[in-house]
Amino acid sequence: MYIFTSHTNIYHQKTMRKIVFGILLFFFQWGFSQNTPSYKHFKHHSIFKKNDTINYYVYSQEEINSTTGILLFIHGSGAFPMFNVTKDKKTTSVVSTIPFELEKLPKDYAFIVVAKKCVPFVTINQEYHPSKCFYENESLDYRVWQYDQVINDLNKKIKNPKNIIAIGHSEGSDVVAKLGTVNKKLTHVGFWSGSGNSQYNDFALMIRKDASEKKIDEKLAAMKLDSLYEKLTDIEAHPNDINKFWMNNTYKRWHKFSEPAVENLLKINIPVFVAIGTQDQAVPIESSLIIKSEFIRKHKKNLTYRIYPDYDHGFETVPSNPDEEPQDMWMSVFSEFMDWVKKNKS
Repeated sequence: MYIFTSHTNIYHQKTMRKIVFGILLFFFQWGFSQNTPSYKHFKHHSIFKKNDTINYYVYSQEEINSTTGILLFIHGSGAFPMFNVTKDKKTTSVVSTIPFELEKLPKDYAFIVVAKKCVPFVTINQEYHPSKCFYENESLDYRVWQYDQVINDLNKKIKNPKNIIAIGHSEGSDVVAKLGTVNKKLTHVGFWSGSGNSQYNDFALMIRKDASEKKIDEKLAAMKLDSLYEKLTDIEAHPNDINKFWMNNTYKRWHKFSEPAVENLLKINIPVFVAIGTQDQAVPIESSLIIKSEFIRKHKKNLTYRIYPDYDHGFETVPSNPDEEPQDMWMSVFSEFMDWVKKNKS
């Protein structure tokens, strides 16, 4: 747990914690609401660079050199191992941050995930705590560099793949947007549950949304906005600080992920599939709308923009009454996405 080191207003902290809690709950639900994949199904690969090592993991129903497509998943924020395994004499429980049902992935694709710097792929009977190494390398450009190197490495193993697809979710959407401007081998981009604006502005939108829905009054909304802008000013005054935290992230992380994703998306000329749920608890849908309007304004024709009514940040339905159970729609969105890939050649 991190202590907030600013003059952040207590009311503002509560609003922001709702967003962070929504993301953490989303990870927790993934671990237990789906057919959790086994870490043993993935093969470990490493790329050695000067003073650095990139670790990535491949799931494939065939040998990697026999596959004809590459599918990269870029997950969201935080220092979470992709598998957390708890074992005792009688039971084994697994929590995973990989939301896909592996057996439903296309058989001719290699499915790729990349470990964040200094974060283990799997932990067994231990609690992971982020290291200084993780915080020092937690940035948009570093994650883009990792995936760019992985794509280039995979191209040595899979000759002339028919498609190289990257899906970025949550913070990963910022990564995939910029990756699309860097790596010219990509053929399709999935931008899921991501903001078009700066992440900074999303917090302001959340406050105004609470005010418009009468959850808070205008006086309190103004106080929250003042508190937010005071905090953002402090972050930008210390843009590389890894010892100051806000909302469980370092100042450096907030600064490094502050550029609006729409600016990078507009530079991409391959097909782009944007997906957002109307009940997203981490990204206000209002922030996503700018993507569609900017593509229209710039006369760009490579965008498919999907709004999913009543889906949350992880594409689960949000029940309208207590008797309903949420439905996990992640693989349904993925199925629609892969049909789109077949119909949209780069």
